Amino acid sequence: MVFSSVTFLFFFLPICLGGYYLLGSRLRNAWLLLSSLVFYTWGGGALVSLLIISTAVDYAMGWVVSAGIHNGSRALVRLGVVGSVVVNLGLLSYFKYANFFIEQINSLGFGNIAWDSVVLPIGISFFTFQSMSYTIDVSRGRVEHLRNPLDFALYVTLFPQLVAGPIVRFHEISDQLHSRVVNIETFALGAARFSHGLGKKVLIADSVAPIADAAFRTDPGGLGLVGAWLGIAAYTIQIYFDFSGYSDMAIGLGSMFGFTFPENFRRPYSAVSITDFWRRWHITLSNWFRDYLYIPLGGSRRNPGRTMANLWIVFVLVGIWHGADWTFLLWGVYHGAWLVGERLTGQRPVGEGASLVPLRRAITLLAVMVGWVMFRSPTAGHAFSYLGAMLSAGGVTPEAITNALDTRALIAMALGAASVFLPGNVVGGLLVTGWRGVRGTTLRIAEVAVALPYIMIIVASGSFSPFLYYQF
Repeated sequence: MVFSSVTFLFFFLPICLGGYYLLGSRLRNAWLLLSSLVFYTWGGGALVSLLIISTAVDYAMGWVVSAGIHNGSRALVRLGVVGSVVVNLGLLSYFKYANFFIEQINSLGFGNIAWDSVVLPIGISFFTFQSMSYTIDVSRGRVEHLRNPLDFALYVTLFPQLVAGPIVRFHEISDQLHSRVVNIETFALGAARFSHGLGKKVLIADSVAPIADAAFRTDPGGLGLVGAWLGIAAYTIQIYFDFSGYSDMAIGLGSMFGFTFPENFRRPYSAVSITDFWRRWHITLSNWFRDYLYIPLGGSRRNPGRTMANLWIVFVLVGIWHGADWTFLLWGVYHGAWLVGERLTGQRPVGEGASLVPLRRAITLLAVMVGWVMFRSPTAGHAFSYLGAMLSAGGVTPEAITNALDTRALIAMALGAASVFLPGNVVGGLLVTGWRGVRGTTLRIAEVAVALPYIMIIVASGSFSPFLYYQF
């Protein structure tokens, strides 16, 4: 079920919110858990069993870790953490990467392994990482093991951020499972933030998507210089407004139910380095890898060579996390190379420490766009050919791309491009919920009373458009 669908906006969400606010505080968690399972089952069908398995295993492993801590048994603590990691990574590896590995083995020509393709469960990359964080947090003493398994199940399955994040680590939300503020103010702020995200998705991301799709469906040899740059510019706008729009919607929905989720984007295209970019893009994933992999590997506390190796390891895995294809591995290696290069040359200051900000923002954005070519291309060969088209001389822009450049798409492209030039500390989602006074109230009223009805009309009359990160 997609947030920007008729089913969600006109049926599921009103019923879910209505039941939640009509029920007393004792039953709200149970109602939200039931609603979340229905939400996932609607799109995932029988694969909801994997979500339940991951939840049950991590609750049990959390109990084992807690018992080990209280009994002073490091073996039990280790058993619980290893059990959680093995099961979750086992599920993720099988369902996300098995098809790819079998395909690569068969391509070697030493025989053919009979294989029925495995269906990728929606959101498996997100809920396995989120569920694992619980066991690890308990083992580190950051939180206590939950006694009520239903509260833990709610944490893992909470539908606003279940499918595409933000990745909410257990210590960030544990207190809210028991006690949270549910009132008209949190609802109103959440509704405005949700409307803001829905607008980013429907009005901008979905409008420029046909341009990007047309460009990447075209043989790179026939793209021409203008067509290639139009295509990657459209995709650069699409993926940001699509994914950050989802995160805004998730944060807004969480607020409507009394939860506070972590921010996931802070204007990444205003970054002055790739290091800065990863502090602004998909922040919860970056933080997860930093805290649960990079720092345990030694982080930057050891010699420079070990630091560089740690960065490579993390970003190779970040690339693989996104998908089972050489293109994602290439994308991760590419970003890892930039991060290592910035450390070696000292060109990674962020915030107030940066110099030549306009130039560095332009260079960083260009580097990110080159990376998006690898990310979006169906094969590594296609990616390199597309990059070649971006460096070609002239050429005719394909008709498929020019046909996609209608008025709505051009306006969306202009708005998306204009957002790049805003000051780096201006974050739309935070303005919607954090701007106080008359101007803030006016903005929120405009989001909910003006923009939302217009967007819902477009949704009701438009076609189905899934979020890009649903595939991860």
